[in-house]
Amino acid sequence: MFTTLPEGDDDFSTRWRLIKSRFSRGLPKGHLRPSHIARQERGLWQRRFWEHHIRDDADMAAHVQYCWVNPVKHGLVDRPEAWPYSSIHRDLR
Repeated sequence: MFTTLPEGDDDFSTRWRLIKSRFSRGLPKGHLRPSHIARQERGLWQRRFWEHHIRDDADMAAHVQYCWVNPVKHGLVDRPEAWPYSSIHRDLR
């Protein structure tokens, strides 16, 4: 089964808070809405996340395919291979 977490490391909220804040500090401040200022945010990130543990190989495959198809679904490209940032390029090699 697919796993990326060290044993006993399940504090997702803290991990994502640190990832978002450290990444954001490296970027110049753009336009900030009052709500961003009040929460000390940069307006780059969705405020919440939904934790989901990958259950098995089929679940992993479904999530990877979702990532491939999402730019098509949102009208950014006509096919997954046209999205230059997609993992599909790595996965098809």
